[in-house]
Amino acid sequence: MKKRYLTVGVVALLLSSMTFTSCIGSFRLTNSVLKWNNQVGSKFLNELVFFAFWILPVYEVTSLADILVLNSIEFWTGRNPLTASTKIVDTPHGRYEITCDGKGYTIKNTLTDETTRLDFIEETETWALNHDGELIPFMTFVDDTHVKMVTPEGDFRVVELSEAGVMAYKTELINTDPSLLPAMAMY
Repeated sequence: MKKRYLTVGVVALLLSSMTFTSCIGSFRLTNSVLKWNNQVGSKFLNELVFFAFWILPVYEVTSLADILVLNSIEFWTGRNPLTASTKIVDTPHGRYEITCDGKGYTIKNTLTDETTRLDFIEETETWALNHDGELIPFMTFVDDTHVKMVTPEGDFRVVELSEAGVMAYKTELINTDPSLLPAMAMY
């Protein structure tokens, strides 16, 4: 009988210690399943899949995995294991290995082994080039529809996140430095 109380006590202590870490987490696995569910088809089909996933306990299992494992890893390491990935991208300029670690990207030219690191600074919502440990900002989110982008002079300009806003920024860059035209033509 005492062994059973000890086991229940240890389990309760472990579960409560995880709840006292103040880790809400991003629930990335559950949100990924929900995002996929919203893209299945019509709203009626999405609703049927939603109910089926509750009956089959897909959402229960993903939520439990997020709560007990993934959010705890994210809390203690600062990185969610589901955000880590590596992809190979072939371009007219070469083959690149792009590795995402949840905090940024490492881009490696597979032919020359030259690497570039891009980091996201959460506090300021800024993307920066990591050059030998020195962070050089190049884009900062202002709101949902605007970013501050670096100019060739090193200043920042607010750009609207629309086709017209991006086109105006590209045109400004090409007018400032016509040698950028071949690189801009790719995009």
